[in-house]
Amino acid sequence: MIRIENITKSFGSLQVLKGVDLQIGKGEVVSIVGPSGAGKTTLLQLIGALDTPDGGAIWFGNENLCAMNRNRLATFRNKHIGFVFQFHQLLPEFTALENVMIPALIAGKGRAEAEKEALELLDLMGLAARANHKPAQMSGGENQRVAVARALVNRPDVVLADEPSGSLDSHNKEELHRLFFELRDRFGQTFIIVTHDEHLATLTDRTIRMVDGVVSDDSSVK
Repeated sequence: MIRIENITKSFGSLQVLKGVDLQIGKGEVVSIVGPSGAGKTTLLQLIGALDTPDGGAIWFGNENLCAMNRNRLATFRNKHIGFVFQFHQLLPEFTALENVMIPALIAGKGRAEAEKEALELLDLMGLAARANHKPAQMSGGENQRVAVARALVNRPDVVLADEPSGSLDSHNKEELHRLFFELRDRFGQTFIIVTHDEHLATLTDRTIRMVDGVVSDDSSVK
């Protein structure tokens, strides 16, 4: 599904990625681990079309992200990729329902359709009763589940998560990790998760280890 070929990326004189090659299949749950500064988040941002590499190619099926212009990338990102960040990044002035609806509205769906799909996802997350609450009125775990619902509302092919449980307590961390696998089984989506959580890494289908801008190990943990 995703094929990464000899990706390089520098920021000024600092080369962060030094030729990364990967293939990730549909429906895989993959963790990317490694020390700080290894290039994990940079790689995730490139896969998510939030930035462009200096060299190499990133293929989603037969489409090369590196050959797309900015507008095409934005459209592709909205339709095919969902994002979950360490800190939920919800808009504080909007309710949970409104936050989940936003990507659907950007994609051009009508308000009624977007609201219906957002409510269904919030119900799936166990948050139907919190739909009209704003982020400040919810717990950290609830906010992160809202963020997951937002990532899923356009039914993306892949969900990219950057330290998604890093700000959660142990109970909410376990709940979120379990949720990722339930969602994969339900919707068949691919999950790529950057994490420092070694326990989460042991649960995923594959663990990709990065050191100094290259993949040092790529192995199944099953």
